[in-house]
Amino acid sequence: MPVLHAKPQAPTDDKRWKIVETRMRRMGDRPAALIEALHAAQEAFGYLDTDALNYVGDTLGVPHSRVYGVATFYSFFTLKPQGEHTCVVCTGTACYINGAKDILSGLEKALHVKPRQTTADNKISVLTARCVGSCSLAPAVIIDGEVKGKVNVDDLVAQLEAM
Repeated sequence: MPVLHAKPQAPTDDKRWKIVETRMRRMGDRPAALIEALHAAQEAFGYLDTDALNYVGDTLGVPHSRVYGVATFYSFFTLKPQGEHTCVVCTGTACYINGAKDILSGLEKALHVKPRQTTADNKISVLTARCVGSCSLAPAVIIDGEVKGKVNVDDLVAQLEAM
């Protein structure tokens, strides 16, 4: 007689877990659904905390170490809450040559935040992207989804500090 295992309980009674559970179920609650399930959890909660990683792993029968490995390997996933605003600095060739490195240094100096980090007040998350497709506007950044071109670091810092 096969041994039936109890389905893991969601970490909280938050209704967003139903969305994650539905996505995992559609994929057959199999290990192959890991990336899709992590995407669902991050879309629902904004980031992946330890409880989310463990729950997804337990539900799909994937070891916690592998879940953590996948979540840290892919740059799309984040293990920390994101800020109220996001600033994505393009580091593609054209932007890098035209000052992306200076922009990142200026943000670190003024806001005390490095790429893939969020300011202490949780207002701004700084991210990088290989290319945002706006090479003629280099250096380019994306602030809350809006592309800004020919960015001057002092103007950018002033704009972000005003948010």
